[in-house]
Amino acid sequence: MTEVRVACNNSSGGAQLTPEEERVLIRDIAITSESKSKEGDSFYLITQRWWQHWIDYVNQDQTNVTNDGSSMLENYDTVSSSKRPASIDNSDLIYDVNSEESNVGIEIHDTLLEGRDYVLLPQEVWNQLYSWYGGGPALSRKVISSGLSQTEFAVEVYPLRLQLLVMPKGDRSAVRISKKETIGELHKRACEIFYLNLEQVCIWDYYGHRKHALMNDMDKTLDDANLQMDQDILVEVHDIANGGLSASKGASRGCSAEPSQSPNLTSQGPNLTYQGRELDNAYGTSTVTTRGSSGGLIGLQNLGNTCFMNSAIQCLVHTSEFAEYFREDYHQEINWKNPLGMVGELALAFGELLRRLWAPGRTAIAPRQFKMKLARFAPQFSGYNQHDSQELLAFLLDGLHEDLNRVKHKPYKKSKDADGRPDEEVADEYWASHIARNDSIIVDVCQGQYKSTLVCPECNKISVTFDPFMYLSLPLQSTTTRSMTVTVFTCDGSALPFACTVTVPKQGRCRDLINALSCACSLKNSEELKLAEVRNHLFQRFLEDPLISLSTIKDDDHLAAYKTAKSLKKTLLLRLIHRCQEQETGDTKAAQKLKPFGTPLVSLISHDDVITRGDIQKVVHTMLSPLLRSESLRQADIPEPCSSLVASDMCHHSSSDEACTNPVSDSMNKDSSGSRAVTLFKLPLQLVEESNACIDLSVGEDKTIKLSSTSTSMLVYVDWSQELLEKYDIHYLENLPEVFKYGPVNKKARTEPLSLYTCLEGFLREEPLVPEDMWYCPKCKERRQASKKLDLWRLPEVLVIHLKRFSYSRSMKHKLETFVNFPIRDFDLTNYIANKNNTQRQLYELYALTNHYGGMGSGHYTAHIKLLEENRWYNFDDAHISPINEEDVKSAAAYVLFYRRVKTGDAISNGENSGTGHNNGSSLK
Repeated sequence: MTEVRVACNNSSGGAQLTPEEERVLIRDIAITSESKSKEGDSFYLITQRWWQHWIDYVNQDQTNVTNDGSSMLENYDTVSSSKRPASIDNSDLIYDVNSEESNVGIEIHDTLLEGRDYVLLPQEVWNQLYSWYGGGPALSRKVISSGLSQTEFAVEVYPLRLQLLVMPKGDRSAVRISKKETIGELHKRACEIFYLNLEQVCIWDYYGHRKHALMNDMDKTLDDANLQMDQDILVEVHDIANGGLSASKGASRGCSAEPSQSPNLTSQGPNLTYQGRELDNAYGTSTVTTRGSSGGLIGLQNLGNTCFMNSAIQCLVHTSEFAEYFREDYHQEINWKNPLGMVGELALAFGELLRRLWAPGRTAIAPRQFKMKLARFAPQFSGYNQHDSQELLAFLLDGLHEDLNRVKHKPYKKSKDADGRPDEEVADEYWASHIARNDSIIVDVCQGQYKSTLVCPECNKISVTFDPFMYLSLPLQSTTTRSMTVTVFTCDGSALPFACTVTVPKQGRCRDLINALSCACSLKNSEELKLAEVRNHLFQRFLEDPLISLSTIKDDDHLAAYKTAKSLKKTLLLRLIHRCQEQETGDTKAAQKLKPFGTPLVSLISHDDVITRGDIQKVVHTMLSPLLRSESLRQADIPEPCSSLVASDMCHHSSSDEACTNPVSDSMNKDSSGSRAVTLFKLPLQLVEESNACIDLSVGEDKTIKLSSTSTSMLVYVDWSQELLEKYDIHYLENLPEVFKYGPVNKKARTEPLSLYTCLEGFLREEPLVPEDMWYCPKCKERRQASKKLDLWRLPEVLVIHLKRFSYSRSMKHKLETFVNFPIRDFDLTNYIANKNNTQRQLYELYALTNHYGGMGSGHYTAHIKLLEENRWYNFDDAHISPINEEDVKSAAAYVLFYRRVKTGDAISNGENSGTGHNNGSSLK
């Protein structure tokens, strides 16, 4: 669900208007719509790519854009192409329209992020844009009330998707419905879908294939009923005449709050059984099989983008001190009246969940009640968007501390400056003051203390304080670069396609990518690269404008670069699309249709010369020649040969430049050398004319192709038969790699990793305060940009380290993919302790960590956890748990690390209460 904010004050205009007139008109419409937004209004999703193109178009003459209520302009780069956008194309936001279900409508992808994938436009703005540009499809979403007070407005981008199961018949259907709709409306929709009468239907909350509650309060909203995305809803059909359940229409209002008893549907404990078959097993309850003696191997079901929560919970649950504490009677320590706490509800919900995760059994648990409590006290984690697991962890640790704070009445303690006193004395004073107000299991286990030294640059006043911390948030070496993989194709048949990975500026432009690829593939002065995005085996767009921002290219996009010859002649771009026959089932006589496959190719043809059908055949033969199997070259009995062409296979194996065929000049040479020529068979090519009619290029090779003088490209289909597929090795055209593929870090990429010690040293390094956070010097009586130095003083039993992978700019959030080499054993912090009275070694061992894979918004969280009883590592991926080798624990996805103090004879507790502290859940930097 997305907050309502009108991000369209710079929208487009009509075909009859200038770009500036379009911009102003849409701005005015948007401002008016924003001022009148109310619950029930419609907003429309529009693809970010089209929107960015339009923003560039209407701002092409803007040198200085002022903020005239048009906040959207500030977030976009306005230096780009001035071409007017084509029709609106939202295809990259949706699944295949052909697979649309009537009860669900057009389905958008589940991991879309506002500002990255789409923007939201008020209905009036969409209507105006659509009237000018057309296209679609229209993706309408409603404004609903949200928040604890229900006074905030948000656009429900993802309405609930519920899985309806009719019993006893067993029919299933999915339905999309707003969470603000009532249970009565859900009854009505279910009856319409399955052709039932309201009187004969009872509906159950059937989450996890278990009956939770009879949904008979018709005025209650689905939100209040706590229904979750993609959960099951049981539709029971009753036949009063038979006294039980029936799939036929009947009349019965006899729904009880207890599970029905009938010969076909019975209640057996918590599971529902139909005709002797347990539905849990029938619909695949997630389980994990491990050694039966082990506990703590129960997964958490994903309730819809809740992997961030599941990974953090598993790490806390497998912290031995917490596991022991919450499995005992901790209720007497709950602080029911702490105004900073959650009246004990968070602690009770977490304790209950922890006990279930450590109980016997291996069936994954749905943390629904815990998520309800979390959303109640922390609305920022409500809904089904992806969130930061570290931010959740900080909230949980602080919230559990306040709920379990043993101090019922906090005394007032005034902090004193050091004023030259010994550090040990001041540190103990600060610590005692902190413990007098904060005393809980969280403090005992997770809190430490650091020394903060500020020095005034004017008067050299030194201020020393000792503050508690809950975790260390360590900076990584920021990177401003990005790896991108592009597949390079040669249009003259001189080489096979190959994938090329280059490093470019993260905030760079297409010209940076072109330059990097040109160097990597040794582009000649006589050549140039044409860059294109390929989607669904077709050209999505050509990246012709060198100023296009690379941020518009996602990591899961597919790019192809085509080497073409520079030419002074006027040329046409030949776009070659591959098609093959696809068999459609459902008919005894299999119907055939042509479907695109593989990677499309391009080449150039001179527009100055007369172009015949045979010329197109030659060019396509040249393009495909590297893929031709060697035995195909020896075939001389192919019927209907077309004119000869220099064998590009010879060119492919030659290192000389002269041996390579130039598609612009040589392919147009009708007197090509016969000494190196081979007889070519005719390819099944179809040329698409401007009228969309198709011309068969396999016949009439001397016929001239008529092209208008304004034509810049031509579209040709090559229809691959089974016979033709045997002549070419087309696997080079398949499986175009993604721009960036996430996965385990290659060991070769770890040759010079960033050490965790280096990150810690960067955290402790002296540095000036930022201007926005200047310090008030008590001696100068003014704010000064003082220098700040941090030192570790006391360390906790469990040290939580957050690797700051996410960086922020004015309008975007970026992820750092830096691999950090962190120790699993013998993490020695002895030399980093500023307390010189401490002579004991400070050794730690890793026992858990969370991982973040993927990019912003569309990423996924998992946890690696070591079971101490087994001395074995496991991967916790929501409901799925699997053992892993210790060597696989380290990866570039590591995000939050959990270390425990090693108990040795010479490593004792550092200070009273194991050197713990509290900072209200905030990080240090």
